[in-house]
Amino acid sequence: MSILRLRSHHIPWLFVAGFGVVIGSFSGLYSDHAREHGLHYNQILAEQKSRDALHWRVDATWQPQDGRLRLTVAGADGKPLSGAHVSAELVRPAEKRPPLPVALNELGNGRFAATLDLPARGNWDLDVVVDSQGRHYALTKRMFLK
Repeated sequence: MSILRLRSHHIPWLFVAGFGVVIGSFSGLYSDHAREHGLHYNQILAEQKSRDALHWRVDATWQPQDGRLRLTVAGADGKPLSGAHVSAELVRPAEKRPPLPVALNELGNGRFAATLDLPARGNWDLDVVVDSQGRHYALTKRMFLK
């Protein structure tokens, strides 16, 4: 009976030790450059505000039957941003894997397309950067790609 009582006495301490290992092993940092991001936070906010003021629109559609991603880029007036340079990459939000570069082909009239062979189906973050008329615009769209 004393062995059973000794074991039950240690169970709460095992929980405390387990939580201590979990809490002690998490640094709380999501970036390798967290300090630099923090020091330049106001600059980052100002850049985002100026990008948002452009009111550019990026529409993305995924066609699973042929693995094709299509983007349409338009200005604040709704007209296509012809001659824009657009780059994109796909990032899995739930996995630590390198971003998947998207080789976009310009179709003209603010339209772009790429054929992709996705390594996995599911949620992806599409990071898009648009450069046009000396201005820079960036956004992230969450997409479910099946």
